[in-house]
Amino acid sequence: MDWHRYRFRSLWTVDAAPAAVYAVLAVPEDYPAWWPQVREVSRTDGGTGTARFRSVSPYDLLVTMRETRQDPAAGVLEIAMSGDLEGWARWTVGARRPPGARGGAHAHFEQEVEVRKPLMRALAVPCRPLFLANHALMMRGGLRGLRRRLADVV
Repeated sequence: MDWHRYRFRSLWTVDAAPAAVYAVLAVPEDYPAWWPQVREVSRTDGGTGTARFRSVSPYDLLVTMRETRQDPAAGVLEIAMSGDLEGWARWTVGARRPPGARGGAHAHFEQEVEVRKPLMRALAVPCRPLFLANHALMMRGGLRGLRRRLADVV
């Protein structure tokens, strides 16, 4: 096992149209307004930028992001990351499943990264369960924030 690699999957369900969900997720510089653990996002040009985030851990993670796919018809947003995390992240937004379910949308988050931050690499073995819990808390905060944001928009 490579203790520095992580693979995350989350499925968020929300009571909003898929297009509305996609529209919110497609503007990363607005994430700090609704996702408490995303502390800062700034674009350096059209398809690249930087982000700083922190959950309950006592350190920030800093990444440079490069857009690799933005496909509204397929509901896909994807970035490549470098910096404290090296890898990629993807949102896939679609209608809520199973078919016939009452309205709404799902946002499927996938991420595969290697930790590059020296402190996290040094603590990889003993702190892996804490790093995983930290990520889960961050995702929970994001889902709550997205639901609030969509309620304000709709």
